[in-house]
Amino acid sequence: MKQNKKYSYQMNFRSVSVLCSLFFVLSAQSQNLQTYINEAISNSPEIQKFQFQYEILAEKVNEANWLPNTEITAGYFVSEPETRTGPQRARLSLRQMIPWFGTITARENYMGSMAEAQFEELVIAKRKLIVSVSQSYYNLMANKAKQDVLEQNIQLLQTYERLALTSVEVGKASAVSVLRLQIRQNELQQSKDILEQQFLAEQAVFNNLLNRESGIPVEIVSELIMPSDIEMISEEHLKIHPELTKYDKIYESVAQSEVLNQKESNPLLGFGLDYIPVSERTDMNPIDNGKDVLMPMVTLSIPIFNTKYKSQTRQNQLRQQEITSQKEERLNTLQTMLSKATFDRNTSRISFNTQVKNLKQAEDAEEILIKNYETGTIDFNDVLDIQELQLKFQINQIESVKTYYVQTTIINYLTR
Repeated sequence: MKQNKKYSYQMNFRSVSVLCSLFFVLSAQSQNLQTYINEAISNSPEIQKFQFQYEILAEKVNEANWLPNTEITAGYFVSEPETRTGPQRARLSLRQMIPWFGTITARENYMGSMAEAQFEELVIAKRKLIVSVSQSYYNLMANKAKQDVLEQNIQLLQTYERLALTSVEVGKASAVSVLRLQIRQNELQQSKDILEQQFLAEQAVFNNLLNRESGIPVEIVSELIMPSDIEMISEEHLKIHPELTKYDKIYESVAQSEVLNQKESNPLLGFGLDYIPVSERTDMNPIDNGKDVLMPMVTLSIPIFNTKYKSQTRQNQLRQQEITSQKEERLNTLQTMLSKATFDRNTSRISFNTQVKNLKQAEDAEEILIKNYETGTIDFNDVLDIQELQLKFQINQIESVKTYYVQTTIINYLTR
């Protein structure tokens, strides 16, 4: 029965692992992220730590089935006491104390409830790891997308530079315009180089989450896309979040602790046997001369001074009240987290839509400038201004999409 119970815990853990991974990855639209999450879960020392802690507590269910040590005593009479049937030579005693009826079962139930509470810690740690891996992955995606945007803008400025050089040759632009375009290219190249260093730093963070060498390249999707569907959020799942059900399990373990406390406050039963070898008398021959003594024993250990158990009962009552308050406090915190994540995600979608409109208008302005170049009236200062606006809107777009996915991982953590 105990082995089956432990096996069910392990099966539940594997099931939760698969489900949690799917919940977090569906929104990512990337099989790569799913693979990385599976690798992180398999390699994580933290997950292994919680797994071992759970297995230790599960094994304590077997440990709970114990009895007090059997007492064996032996004594030899230096001065043999004389009895009617002969002198007593030695004394052998055997004692075994037994807990009150149901105490062992109560002890097993208590350890089982502790194991279930630890299992919730295992689930929480796994879900948090999924969030960390996903968010780090989205940071890498956003960084790569920004590098691509900067490279595109550098190439665009090079095109404008060639146009400016042609205009300088025909006297329609000054060399200052060329220099300004070159300076802007240098600035963008600097930003791109910094992003490359940030990518390597974040890649090291990501690899550490997977518990592997920090320099291993990470394959990512280079394009961030804002989902078109608006996901509905239900707070019903929040009430059964592992961070809250953990308190229910702890509350139950305290209840089982009180059951055990009541059982341990009952008397202990003891059974024993005394054996005394007796020598035969030589001076006379009474009935049962030299007959050994065999005496069964029954003992009862009564906890008359039971202040300890009364105090333990009061402590358990206070502990349950504390757990209830902790659960309410954590529920409020999780609700606040969900509200903030929902707000930030909705805000990111609004910001993204605004950047799409702004970028379209900036592209229209760029098109007008190109047409003006054909008539010989291009202003390269305007070109730089439009290019700077375009870059700003593109970067803001990437940040909005990244924020959407990062906040989605938090929402999924709380509601899935």
